[in-house]
Amino acid sequence: MEGKKLRKGILHLIPTPIGNSSPFQVIPISVKKEVTSLTNFIVESERSARRFIKKIIPNKNQDELNIFLLNKFTTKSELGSYLDPCLNGLSMGLLSDAGCPGIADPGALIVSKAHESEIIVKPHVGPSSIILALMSSGMNGQNFSFNGYLSIERKQRLKDFKKFEQIAINRNQTQIFIETPYRNDSFFFDALKALKNNTRFCIACDLNLDSEYIKTQTIWEWKKVKTNLNKRPCIFIIEGGS
Repeated sequence: MEGKKLRKGILHLIPTPIGNSSPFQVIPISVKKEVTSLTNFIVESERSARRFIKKIIPNKNQDELNIFLLNKFTTKSELGSYLDPCLNGLSMGLLSDAGCPGIADPGALIVSKAHESEIIVKPHVGPSSIILALMSSGMNGQNFSFNGYLSIERKQRLKDFKKFEQIAINRNQTQIFIETPYRNDSFFFDALKALKNNTRFCIACDLNLDSEYIKTQTIWEWKKVKTNLNKRPCIFIIEGGS
């Protein structure tokens, strides 16, 4: 008689705060229950992950945690074994440094592998700076595109702005971007230079922090405002003017 097939563990996608706010201000208590039962975690940063786990479950034994690092230094051979606990019947947690795993985050690689291995993927509710920014921008939330980072080379970036602005106009499609915080100001100044005066532009920064700032206005209006975004996590959004 054939032995009973081992039931695979579940890959839980665990959201984390996107600011320094208390975790339970932005994350449901149900996440605590799942994290309590897990000892295997795939994380972007071990220090950040352990800090988050300590905040939501102070009494959890950190020495029992089995941490797999997923970042730019992770090799393909390492990646191939990260889901072994799930394949052996143990559920795991996937954590981003901030926000939702898999959204502008390397965790998407693990989620894809989980599907290939027929492992159940369970997403949990939590904050996404991209969605929060879109919600609060007043721009088209039914047709939008997240484009990540533009080129760091200025000449190409100016061209990119014009290209995405034209897409926004032709398709009535909101265009969303992120930038490395220390390049925010140069990104903003290039947007002012490249985009049309009647194009609407939203800056959403320090989301979920006391210093949160969200403002949508035309490029022409932004040109009249002195803005300092240096080193503040930001989402930038454009919508073609009428």
